[in-house]
Amino acid sequence: MNAMSAREHAPHGIEPAEWDARIKLAACYRMVAKLGMDDLIYNHISLRVPGTEDQFLINPYGLLFDEITASSLVKIDTKGNKLDDSAQAVNVAAFVIHAAIHTSNHDAACVLHTHSDASVAVSGQEKGLLPLSQFAMRFYERQAFHDYEGVAIDLDEQTRLVRDLGPHKVMLMRNHGILTVGRTPGEAFMLLYYFERAARIQLQMQAAAAAGATLVMPPHEICEKAARQFWQLQGDILVPGEREWPALMRQLDRTDPSYRN
Repeated sequence: MNAMSAREHAPHGIEPAEWDARIKLAACYRMVAKLGMDDLIYNHISLRVPGTEDQFLINPYGLLFDEITASSLVKIDTKGNKLDDSAQAVNVAAFVIHAAIHTSNHDAACVLHTHSDASVAVSGQEKGLLPLSQFAMRFYERQAFHDYEGVAIDLDEQTRLVRDLGPHKVMLMRNHGILTVGRTPGEAFMLLYYFERAARIQLQMQAAAAAGATLVMPPHEICEKAARQFWQLQGDILVPGEREWPALMRQLDRTDPSYRN
C-alpha cells in the first residue's frame, strides 16, 4: 500500500495527512521492536501531526512496540492534553521529553527515545561514541550529552533537555538511553540504527582491547572529513532514511502489515 492508498483509506474523522503520518509512525515502532531495540512498554517515539506545531502522536502507555498500530496512537498537545477519544494514558516521561523537543525545534518532526543496550552502554562512557568505525563517523563531534537526573517526570528538566540537545540530531542521555530527532520517522529511526551499530562495534573493540588488542583510531582530520561527507550529503549520500525507509516499510508489508490498521 503506497501513500496515496493510505490516504484513500483514512478512517472517518482523521485527515488523510494525519493517517499517513500514523502509518509511518506505527511502522517506526514495529521496526524498533523488530531489531530488538525496544524496552517492553517503556520507550516512546512521537511524530508531529502534519500542519500543526503543537500536536503530536505518541504510543499509548501499556502496549508493546510490536502491538502499535496507526489507529492505536494517541494524539496530544504540547501541554499533555489528549486531543482524541483514546482511553489509553500517555507515559509522563514521554510527554516531558517529547513536548520539550517538539516545541523548541521546528525540524524535530519525529522524536525517538529508546534504552537500546549498546547506546546505554556508551552513554556511561565519558566521551560517548568513539570514532572507531565508519558507522561512528557520522556522529563524530556531533553527539550531544544530557546528564542523568532521575526518571524524566519533572517539567523543569525540559529546559535542560533542549539546552543540551542544541543543534544536534542525536543525544546520549547519560546512564539512561538515546534520543534521536528527524524530519521523518525514517530519519529518526536510521540515526538510531546507525548509532546502535556503531556502539555495538565500539563495545566489541573495547572488549578486544581489554584482552590485549591495540585499537586503531583515525586522526581528527579524517574523522571530521567523514562526518562532513555524511552531514553535507556529499557524493550519492542522502538524508538518513530517504533510501532505506521505503525498503523497510516494504519488508513490514510483506511480513506483518497489521501496523497499518
